[in-house]
Amino acid sequence: MDRHRARGRRARPSRRKPLLYTVVASAVLVGATAAGTVYMKAQAHDGPAVVSSASASAATATASPSSSPAAGEEASVEPVAEPSVDRDALLAKALKAVPVADGAKTAVAVLDLDSGESAAHGDNAFDTASIVKVNILATLLLQAQDADRHLTTQEKTYATAMIENSDNASATALWAAIGRADGLDTANKRFGLTDTQGGDGELWGLTQTTASDQLTLLRQVFGDDSKLSDTSRSYLQGLMGKIETDQRWGVSAAADGSQWALKNGWLARSTTGLWDVNSIGRISADGHDYLVATLSNGNSTQAKGISLVEAVAKAALSAFQDAAED
Repeated sequence: MDRHRARGRRARPSRRKPLLYTVVASAVLVGATAAGTVYMKAQAHDGPAVVSSASASAATATASPSSSPAAGEEASVEPVAEPSVDRDALLAKALKAVPVADGAKTAVAVLDLDSGESAAHGDNAFDTASIVKVNILATLLLQAQDADRHLTTQEKTYATAMIENSDNASATALWAAIGRADGLDTANKRFGLTDTQGGDGELWGLTQTTASDQLTLLRQVFGDDSKLSDTSRSYLQGLMGKIETDQRWGVSAAADGSQWALKNGWLARSTTGLWDVNSIGRISADGHDYLVATLSNGNSTQAKGISLVEAVAKAALSAFQDAAED
């Protein structure tokens, strides 16, 4: 283990007077304001006419089959639906360009914090390795809030080493402090994680999770709708923004410069010799803020796992950026 998303009815001609002319007009709905005002443009054979600033109700009445249209008038008001974007499909398409070695698996989830749109690909369960350290600290902070207390000096020392340096001994101490898997699982129910289960005994690195659950956790850390207080979130965000130099890889590879806050995890499984390599965090790119969770296993080396999660993170963001430009 490591150290460190209607047509109106045509009026009949009068039997008392001859039909002098017939006016055929079409009404086209061309816009609406937030207050319900609609703008309609009418065009008749005997000359143009413009009706503007009509109320929404009046426009509806004009187009309604139950109203009485003018002689020979046909009216039609049809809403124009905006086409939806299938973010999951775009993400899946982008990931096809990422080479994945035989035996390796990956999953990713992305949220655009500005638009609120998200996408995910892959629902397999993965070992967390050291990304669970974010979950451990989030749980400790939630428990402290419940007890109406601040973290102790010793807890802060452990928290700093656990997140910034990925120190395992500090993680084990805080894992015990939160009540191990039971404490983590209880907090995760409140955080909204549904597919994460704490590891047995002291094996916090073998906690099982999904990319979508890790995105949910990131929303608790970086989003406004969170069980964590502003103070707790700011504290955790600050630590994730100070990861030591040799651990600044993963989702940060898709960021603009140093606009990131992250936590990585890497673990060589003793049973197979293959590597779990994961990365989660917030990044900024092209003026947007994103939450990204990338998980992988079955990597032959740590370096190949790092390259994989970085390629996945970049591909995931490119899908969102390309969609925004269309």
